[in-house]
Parts: sequence; structure tokens; C-alpha cells
Amino acid sequence: MQSAQLLIGDEWVSASDGATSETIDPATNTVIGSFAEATGADVDAAVASARAGFESDAWQGMTPDQRGKVLWRIAELLERDADQIAALETLDQGMPSFVSGGISLPLAAQVFRYYAGFATKIEGKVSPISIPGNLTYQRRVPLGVCALITPWNFPLAIAAWKLAPALATGNAVILKPAEQTPLSTVRLVEICREAGVPAGVVNLLTGGPEVGKALVNHRGVDKISFTGSTEVGQYIARVSADDFKRTTLELGGKAPSILCADADIDAAVMGNVQGALFNTGQACGAYTRFFVHSSRVDEYTTKLAAAASSLTIGPGHKADTIVGPLVSQEHLDRVDSYVQSGRDQGAELITGGSRVDGDLADGFFYRPTVFGGVTDDMTIAREEIFGPVLSVMAYDDIDEVVARANDTDFGLVAVLWTKDLTTAHTLPPRLRFGTVFVNQLPLIDPGAPWGGFGMSGWGRELGEYSIDGFTETQSTFLNLA
Repeated sequence: MQSAQLLIGDEWVSASDGATSETIDPATNTVIGSFAEATGADVDAAVASARAGFESDAWQGMTPDQRGKVLWRIAELLERDADQIAALETLDQGMPSFVSGGISLPLAAQVFRYYAGFATKIEGKVSPISIPGNLTYQRRVPLGVCALITPWNFPLAIAAWKLAPALATGNAVILKPAEQTPLSTVRLVEICREAGVPAGVVNLLTGGPEVGKALVNHRGVDKISFTGSTEVGQYIARVSADDFKRTTLELGGKAPSILCADADIDAAVMGNVQGALFNTGQACGAYTRFFVHSSRVDEYTTKLAAAASSLTIGPGHKADTIVGPLVSQEHLDRVDSYVQSGRDQGAELITGGSRVDGDLADGFFYRPTVFGGVTDDMTIAREEIFGPVLSVMAYDDIDEVVARANDTDFGLVAVLWTKDLTTAHTLPPRLRFGTVFVNQLPLIDPGAPWGGFGMSGWGRELGEYSIDGFTETQSTFLNLA
């Protein structure tokens, strides 16, 4: 059994009222740990601690090179404990071990190394002005206290890509992980302290939505970086307007996958199955709407269903598992309700469409589901399901498919499958999505921005864009006359 406390300043403490909640293994529906349920008083204490940490000599007096070394050390410690942390991530979230150990952990370490290098490269500039006898220059300065609110689907990786740039730019933070999956974030915070992050600079609050809401409403918080649902993002945007908090919001997605008539169907099937069912479809960039040229749609649908139904379903810790459990009973019920809506609205269920029974009945396992004959007005084609549900739709020409792909509230990710070089270059600019992949999986790299158009959020994370997101521009005028 894991037990997690709050980190406020330099002390690991229980919630001020002693309240705790439990976290479960979604593969077995058994309790694996408990965590402190932070109160409003704990939020106040964490914000005060972060402010003190931000203003402390230990943090403000640290040179950029020293900050970079601390971030580099965090990466080293993540790699030192990689097997342990990956196993914890799989236990708490359910993701297959090839995802937790082969993708999430390496990406987290890579992100810290990337921003360790940025710590010494946050530059300003000197501006030519027309005031006689004046010198003007700009600096990038940290925002102050940043609340980092992370989701349950990739707890460690997303915490890393928020925390690393926040620290590289000299901010203090309060990390608030999703209540479903707090354990790997607790371990990350322990590593930060071991690596030499000064007291108060990284604080941890665990608990449910009320904790996040208190952070969003707190006047002592200068920045909210949130990844999660569009509905919560809308709430954050409204509340943050009251005191003009800086916000970065990475929200939902409904990624179209466009297969041109000349696409390599076998490669597209393999790539789309992996892109759609990565982490059991619990990814905002998951491929979910498959627009297939009418001349190839029957072939594609048959092959896609065969590939999806052949994948091994099981607990994440088993080496051969490709599709793990959904994160909770609540989420499984939500996914199943979308599947039922697809049936009710006339889509053709090709494969899947039910919970897994037998030896896996205690866990939250759902069969990969493929629908054919889907139309653009169906619920499964319009709303984010966040599960292993794939919808196939036919189209006849490029102009048509561009319009249909763009006909969504979301604009995070799209993918294009074609052998034609001209199409590969000319079609992506017509798609209203933050990232367009061509003939590949939805990959993430620290050097490339991540974020979306429309209701997929505000701002960009990763790359140099995160440096902008965690700093303000300050001008200095010097009278030299």
C-alpha cells in the first residue's frame, strides 16, 4: 500500500483535517494506496510556501547554470528509478508497461534535460528607440507562483513537461495531480527535493476537483497550467479573467485521420490502430475519426477491425499487453454509453462494443470497438470519447474531406496518409489543427510545440513556447544623458 502526503515547503504533512482518499488499480479494482485530501487551508499554506520559495535567496540567488544542473539531476534520478516509477505508473493508471517504461519515463527525463539546457539561454534583447540619451533592453522574468494541474491519462509525462520549463525559468510551483493517479507525481516531487530544488519551490497538493478549483480561484497564484477536459478549461478561463491570471490550457481532441486514395492501406491500418488505441485510447491526440476514400473504405474497415480485435488485452504489467484497462468504472460507463449511442444512431458495429468478461471482469477493460457507416452528425463522430472507439467514414474528394475534418469544435491533432509528396505538403496547412502528422503515429518531442486550435485550448507547451508561457517581458529604460 502506497501512502501519500502533501508537500508544503520543506515538510511532508497530512491534510489539515486529516482527510484521505484512496487510489485503485484499474486492472483489478483493488485499493493500492491512499493520499491526503487537501483542504482550503492547505491550499493557502501551499500558495504562501510557493511565494516564499519563489522569493527566497536560495532560489533567486541560483544562477541559470545552477538551475540547469538541478534539472539535469532530476533527469538522472528519473532514469535511476525508471523501473520503479514505471511500475508505479502502470499500477496506478493502468497503462501497459511498454508505454510507462518505454515512452512516458524516457520522455519525462528527456524533457528535463531539454529545459536544463534552456536555463542558460533565456535571452532578452536591446531595442532601438528614438528617445535621445536612452538605452532600453528587455528581459524575460518568471511569473511567480504557478499551479500545475495535471490529468490522469499520462500523469508523469505531463507533469514533467509543465514542471521542467516552470523551474528552468525560475518560477515556484504547486503540483496538483488528478485524484485518480497521484502516485507517480508524488515520486517526482520527492526526486525534485533530492535533486536540490530549494524548499518551497516545488509543493504538492493531492485531492479532488475542489483542490484544483481553490488554486484557480486563489489570488496568490500567478499562472495556471492545466491539461484536461474542455469543460474544466472553460471554467478556468472564466475565473482567471477576474484577476488576469496567465493560463495555458491543453484540452480535448477529436483527431481526424485522412486516408487518401493512394495511401498504403496496411501501413495506415497499423499506424491508426496504434495511434487510436495508444494507452487504450485515453489520449487527447488519439486518432478517432477515420476518413477513408470511398474506393478503399471497405478494404480499410475490414483490415482495421481485424487488427483491432487481434490486440492482446490485459493488465499493464504483463509483457504482451497492448490494450490495458480504462482508468475507472465511471470512465468505462462513459465509454460504453458512447458505444450505445453509436448503435442507437445507426452506425454499424464491426467489432468490440462490450466490456471484457472472464478473468478480467473485475478490472475496467473494454474491447477495442470499430464502427463503420458513421456519419458526421453522430455523437461518436463529434464528441471526445477518450476510449478505444474508432469511427470509419467514407469521402469522395479532397475538398470534401478537408471541410468535414475541420467541422469540429476541437483542433488538436490530425493525421494524413498519402504517398504523394505534393499532397503531404499542401494539405496540412488547410487543416485547422495544432499538429498534423503525415504517415505516422502521434509522437511528442520536447523540441516541438504541443497544443491546439479552437476548444482544444490556449497556448502551446514544449519547445521554446513553454519559455514564453512561464515568463513575462520586462523593459528597462536607462537615462544615459
